[in-house]
Amino acid sequence: MMDLFSNPPKPVEGIRVGIGGWTYAPWRDNFYPKGLVQRRELEFASRQLTAIEVNGTYYGMQKPATYAKWAAETPEGFVFSAKAPMRIMQSRALAKTGPQVDDFLGGIVSLGDRLGPIVWQFDAGQKIDRDEFAQFVELLPDAVDGRAMRHVLDVRDPAFVDADFVALARRHGMATVFTDSPDYPSFADVTADFVYARLMRSRSDVPTGYPDAELEQWSGRLREWARGGEPADLPRLAPATEPPASREVFVFFISSAKERNPAAAMALLKRLGAS
Repeated sequence: MMDLFSNPPKPVEGIRVGIGGWTYAPWRDNFYPKGLVQRRELEFASRQLTAIEVNGTYYGMQKPATYAKWAAETPEGFVFSAKAPMRIMQSRALAKTGPQVDDFLGGIVSLGDRLGPIVWQFDAGQKIDRDEFAQFVELLPDAVDGRAMRHVLDVRDPAFVDADFVALARRHGMATVFTDSPDYPSFADVTADFVYARLMRSRSDVPTGYPDAELEQWSGRLREWARGGEPADLPRLAPATEPPASREVFVFFISSAKERNPAAAMALLKRLGAS
């Protein structure tokens, strides 16, 4: 079993590929080695992928010691993205959540160099006042305890997601979320120096979740993003801006046929040339 914990993949051209979470019972039949104890699942998963999106933080903050423990169990170069606690985004006084924002970020920086983007998720059906939202965005710091913060604005109300929203994200250098699901707003405007994407169409009847042709297509799109371009076949809400020389890219296989998502992520890493 020790070989399964060695030689973790490295990001290719700044592209990181992962899944949502690491605790899911069906993965014990098709991803985790038989007999692996649950307390080592993060240790294993982080050596097959290059990132994991943490959903549990959406439901409640963890203690700094827990974040530090997660960091210690993962290899150098691995990162977590994390959803901020929903009680912040669902506050009726969004512009006054500064203390809660600071409390959450002050704890999660315990991940150290394993800390990736922070996702601020506003669910569909949630009424958002544009002025208050703009004030909320002002509360999100560029750095905490000397560590740079990368923020992702995940707004799932189609009525709110428009060119003005894209412009606001760009002014603050914050990413938005591209998703290939018809259940959420789907737009590929690049608004930061990194790209954040969720792939949500895995199929249970395909061993790798996505067919080879689709994985190849996504490999090409990710490389184009990473090289400063924007895939021409993805929808946008506003004109593109002057491209940088390169970008970091984070892509996660989330939901849908969840049991297939680790296989999809590993197959995409292989196509990208991760070793």
